[in-house]
Amino acid sequence: MKYYVGAYASSPCSNGWNAALESEFYTALKNDKRIKGLEHPFLGQLHAQDDDWFLANIDPSWQYVLTCVPGIMAALEHNRAFGLASQDEAGREQALVFMQKAREAVVKLNTHCAKPVVTAIQIQTAPNQSQATASVAALKRSLTTLQSWDWQGTQIIIEHCDTLIKGQAPSKGFLTLTQEIEAITEVNAALQCNMGITINWGRSVIETRNPDGALAHIEQARKAGVLSGVMFSGASGADTQYGSWKDSHQPNAKQSVNSVGAEGSLMTAARMHQCLHAADYKHLPVVGIKLGIRPKEASLNERLAYIDEALNILASKPA
Repeated sequence: MKYYVGAYASSPCSNGWNAALESEFYTALKNDKRIKGLEHPFLGQLHAQDDDWFLANIDPSWQYVLTCVPGIMAALEHNRAFGLASQDEAGREQALVFMQKAREAVVKLNTHCAKPVVTAIQIQTAPNQSQATASVAALKRSLTTLQSWDWQGTQIIIEHCDTLIKGQAPSKGFLTLTQEIEAITEVNAALQCNMGITINWGRSVIETRNPDGALAHIEQARKAGVLSGVMFSGASGADTQYGSWKDSHQPNAKQSVNSVGAEGSLMTAARMHQCLHAADYKHLPVVGIKLGIRPKEASLNERLAYIDEALNILASKPA
């Protein structure tokens, strides 16, 4: 089985864009036959720096999952009411305009590859409820609109992010998983479509403050019949360079003293395997890793070593 890699989180260009260095990074990824393709960020255009560079450097055999969370977080800095679940109609409409640009990016990538290559687009249920109001009703209206557009076969998937918990500072503060499942289930039934949900390991653990939180969310989404993906990025309550309960895509914990891994990470190989089993992962369209690397000055080879280790863990999943 092959896996998606959220390469942007591991990029060696963390201190500024360097096209030559990023090309070297992409070449290494293209040579790894365990990689199915990229989980790729959407911030308003196909590539944050240079669409032409991106199209020239990708592997023609790759598939893609676009994730909208970087663009959504950037938009929230300018308008707290921005979001597909916003009860502020102007904020919701602004989010739909953003999604129309995302659809155009899907078409551009498919056109370049001369075939449908975007498996899914991951959307998130902003706004942050500590700063603006959100609702299932608003999300259902937005999902209905999104389903009226031509996505060229791309599946729309809600990536669950942490919700607002009383007494707990949110990282994202979006809708609850239960609310997201409700909205998707109702719109799927009404429109006969197949929207789903991706569980990001770290974001669910940040929400629940429990290393078994991701497993519980996987089981909930699967029971509801809407689980479409699992992405592994870690988290921890420890005071490390990744931050305590921060959405910094902490890599997996070390498997041994000499192995590659992040100190304090709660995302162990055993927990990853447990989640894969619970998800019936071989039948999911989206399974992969997204790793932030610290320190930011880490070399390209060090970054590739983290990716290699995480992919080895996925590939070593017991039958």
